[in-house]
Amino acid sequence: MSQKQKVRVITGNEACAEGALAAGLRFYAGYPITPSSEIAEVLSTELPRVGGVFIQMEDEIASMGAIIGGSLAGSKSMTATSGPGFSLMQENIGFAAMAEVPCVVVNVMRGGPSTGLPTLPSQGDVMQSRWGTHGDHPIIVVAPFSVAETFDLTVRSFNLAEKFRTPVILLLDEIMGHVNEKVALPDAGDIVVVNRILPDEPPETYLPYRHTESGIPPMVSYGCGYRYHVTGLAHDETGFPTNNSVQIGKLIDRLHRKIVQHRDEIVDVEYTAMEDAEIGLVAYGSSARAARHALRLAREGGLKVGLIRLKTLWPFADQEIRAYAKQIKKWIVPEMNLGQMAHEVEWALAGSAPVYRVNRADGDPINPLQILEELKKN
Repeated sequence: MSQKQKVRVITGNEACAEGALAAGLRFYAGYPITPSSEIAEVLSTELPRVGGVFIQMEDEIASMGAIIGGSLAGSKSMTATSGPGFSLMQENIGFAAMAEVPCVVVNVMRGGPSTGLPTLPSQGDVMQSRWGTHGDHPIIVVAPFSVAETFDLTVRSFNLAEKFRTPVILLLDEIMGHVNEKVALPDAGDIVVVNRILPDEPPETYLPYRHTESGIPPMVSYGCGYRYHVTGLAHDETGFPTNNSVQIGKLIDRLHRKIVQHRDEIVDVEYTAMEDAEIGLVAYGSSARAARHALRLAREGGLKVGLIRLKTLWPFADQEIRAYAKQIKKWIVPEMNLGQMAHEVEWALAGSAPVYRVNRADGDPINPLQILEELKKN
């Protein structure tokens, strides 16, 4: 197929489905919910064409449980939802983190709380994506700001999940899910696809939760001659439950270490005009689109404004922001909530410069002129 033929006008939800297929998705379980339903609609027709399986579950709790099972059986697995469904998935997301089961959870955010604003955008699930489950474990969360990047970051979400044996959250919002943009999808041969690390030892010596130097144990699929135990309980290297505090401490430490020691490989940000900037913007998702336009308007007016756009929300890009602490005189964080990520920016800067917020939680998107007005203030 020629490059010209592959130029398409699609939505973010469609790009997410296409990216998942390109990354090797072969099992999808989900329950329809606005504004994510188009992801399921596309996959219901396209997955069977590549030998995959699509199943509509009875609810979001079952959906999350199903993709955990699909992943353990060897299929790259994904589900998609929005706020209320994301809340229902939290217990099983915690199970996937504890049992180290790779999978991708897409949350196309809408206004809340509760049923909230089903057809209007929000970025109110940022903290829930990090702290929604109980217990103490890290998580990887990515947030695209365009249709093309939705495709790319969906592929990356699968790669991160498979490499680090962890659930990965892909945060879109209603704007990103439904906006139409022209994109040129890459050739299959140009897409880097990562698969889980397989054991190089026989079944009789295999430890599914071995404490490796990388922190990432090799993982083999059920049905391949290896038998092992999977549980949400604290467990030893064999996977069986334990109350031994030494073993529990090693497990929890490794769950953190496998993300923390690879932090620089995971965290991804984009810098715009930061070289000489005196005012810094930190933004993500669709709000970053407004921030980028506000930056252009501000530069035309003589203001030295730069933008740090977060592609990964968690782990948080504290080091990347802190690197500009001595240069930037004030920071502005626009987001469609009441300041969830602004707290993290304030923490990273530790008082080196004031942090101002441009917030909306009323269902309307952030307007570039709102940001520009804040940029112009002394």
